Amino acid sequence: MNKVLTLIVNPLNDKLSNTDVNIVVDLMKSHACDVAQPRWLAQEEAVDIAFSGEMLPAYIERLADSLNADFAIQEYATRAKKMLIADMDSTMITEECIDELADFAGLKDKVSAITEAAMRGELDFNAALSERVGLLKGMKTDVLEQCYRERINLMPGAMSLVKTMNANGALTALVSGGFTFFTSRIAARLGFALNHANVLNEENGALAGTVKLPICNSSTKLESLITLRDQHAFQSHEVLAVGDGANDIPMIEAAGLGIAYHAKPKARAAADVSINHSDLSALLFIQGYSRNDFIV
Repeated sequence: MNKVLTLIVNPLNDKLSNTDVNIVVDLMKSHACDVAQPRWLAQEEAVDIAFSGEMLPAYIERLADSLNADFAIQEYATRAKKMLIADMDSTMITEECIDELADFAGLKDKVSAITEAAMRGELDFNAALSERVGLLKGMKTDVLEQCYRERINLMPGAMSLVKTMNANGALTALVSGGFTFFTSRIAARLGFALNHANVLNEENGALAGTVKLPICNSSTKLESLITLRDQHAFQSHEVLAVGDGANDIPMIEAAGLGIAYHAKPKARAAADVSINHSDLSALLFIQGYSRNDFIV
């Protein structure tokens, strides 16, 4: 069996039954696939089905949607990754940091609308970032710490994802179009080996309304992936990239496994796998880890 289909549900909302799995297996067999005995990675939550043959994702997608399940079809031998490169906002954390900062200035609605459009790929990222940061000019830098303490939450599954990959020898990097004030803290909290983002300029204890150039954007994310991959002599198939917005597309496309996580449509279209229901632990199941393998 040279390929594997992984099905995953969010156990807070749904369960996978043996009947559900058997329906999937029957579909695969009807397309002339040779199918192995399914292996549960987490009972009623995630299952591996190894197979040989050609199984079109469109057939599985329709069935997975009916089960509220996420899925991945991969080459079995290369599924475990040696490098994780991840976006931060709305990926490793549940918030967009700049939107939460803007809320302290009474500007969240205005800023979040720009953020949403930029993440959908409707605005130039650099221009949108400069506009939003400009609106924060004069904000006391103490607000950054207050925002981090009161507003920023880890995405479910983020801790297990990073810790488990670290424990298995992977390189983990957090690369964000957000700000180093937040990436440095989130990277330390989760255990990322590296982090890179934009630096907010300051003047007299307040935000200057600008960021240090050059701006960390989609090109930076791609360059970071390529540089780290080549420095550590990883093959492309050994790299996993995950993000949710248009500025993540270049790194998602360059990775051996590009994952769109609860993402905007353009990012989903660019990705190898879309996670729409599950939390970040899905990225471990996809690599073949069972729930018992997770570091929590």
